[in-house]
Amino acid sequence: MAIVTILAAVTGVFAGRTIFDSRQRSETELHALLHEELKLDAAQEAKIEVIEQRFAVRRKALELEMQAANAHLAAAIESEHGYGPQVTAAIDHTHHLMGELQKETLEHLFAMRAVLTPEQAARFDSTVVKALTPDKP
Repeated sequence: MAIVTILAAVTGVFAGRTIFDSRQRSETELHALLHEELKLDAAQEAKIEVIEQRFAVRRKALELEMQAANAHLAAAIESEHGYGPQVTAAIDHTHHLMGELQKETLEHLFAMRAVLTPEQAARFDSTVVKALTPDKP
């Protein structure tokens, strides 16, 4: 039972780090593209800043919910000592939150894209696709 608990905890930590680390690298690439390479005008910069600030608040809220969901998963694992109904429900809740974060991230990306010129949008799209498919040449 202890082994199952440890494996579940390690798997959760690994999955979380993989998701957040890859998202952070992608965000860094997009941030550099937007603010250094696309030559945004002042109006575009202002609009994107508002979009980024709004998303930062929502992302933080979802990340806090995910931390709480992970704590709930840990409690379920500790309680059941196996893959029982509480663990299953906690995992489903965590997956739901991860999906919400992904959806809201994409809405955020499309909102920023809408501010760009067609040429800027093409470069933006290329960077987004590359971030989502890092193994693709």
